[in-house]
Amino acid sequence: MHYDDIQRAAEFLGQRITPRKPRVGLILGSGLGAFADSLDDAQGVPYDTIPGFAQSTVKGHAGRFVAGKSAGMDVLAMQGRVHLYEGLPLEQVVLPARAMVKLGCEVLVITNAAGGISEGMTPGELVLISDHLNLQGQNPLTGENDERLGTRFPDMTEAYAPALRELAQKVGASQGLSLRQGVYAGLLGPSYETPAEIRMLRAMGADLAGMSTVSEVIAVHHMGARALGISCVTNLAAGLGGKLTHDEVKATAEEVKPRFIKLLEGILAALREELA
Repeated sequence: MHYDDIQRAAEFLGQRITPRKPRVGLILGSGLGAFADSLDDAQGVPYDTIPGFAQSTVKGHAGRFVAGKSAGMDVLAMQGRVHLYEGLPLEQVVLPARAMVKLGCEVLVITNAAGGISEGMTPGELVLISDHLNLQGQNPLTGENDERLGTRFPDMTEAYAPALRELAQKVGASQGLSLRQGVYAGLLGPSYETPAEIRMLRAMGADLAGMSTVSEVIAVHHMGARALGISCVTNLAAGLGGKLTHDEVKATAEEVKPRFIKLLEGILAALREELA
């Protein structure tokens, strides 16, 4: 995806949310899109109207941007995302995230539904992502680098901004939530992992497994934005519980919704103070 494609998508989106100027963007994963419905003065822009965008084929992903206010601050939320397993080029998968940064979002809060690998994780738990394993077999920075987007070889040591994780933990503590941190393994999907693969991931240091997020984080970090990753543990990974279904993922996300919305609202209120 070339710089001009990102610019064109950002300009189109910006024209439709004017006069809002969001500095924080949110990517809302499977079953978590309800947060966008809680925004004040909300305005939706369907993905299929935006140049270069693809429409998600996954149930639980509404497929639209929602611009609005939370804690008195302009934000831009992706209500659902597209995935590499849907057969799309990786450049198109990360285009929405890149467009948000190009539009002026300095912080991206990137959420997902994930399988819990670490001992003691329970469905419904919210976990801050401290690092990731990119096991999708691709990287969004492959190919010619455009210096207008970022450097050829970006350092990934703090891809998940430590200061944002600290902020989120303080917000969680004020709400009675103990937010543990963990390493997210991003796999291609769409099949869930096998028990043997989960044992491998555990040995590699993964605490969570999912099918998104890593490419988006690489892309926005490349552009200089800060990322905060939050996983909702919607099920125990293969071999640690019963058989896995997408309906289970959506049902658990629905149960978590009140806590998830409250946490995001608190994080955005804290970010408003930090970005002031």
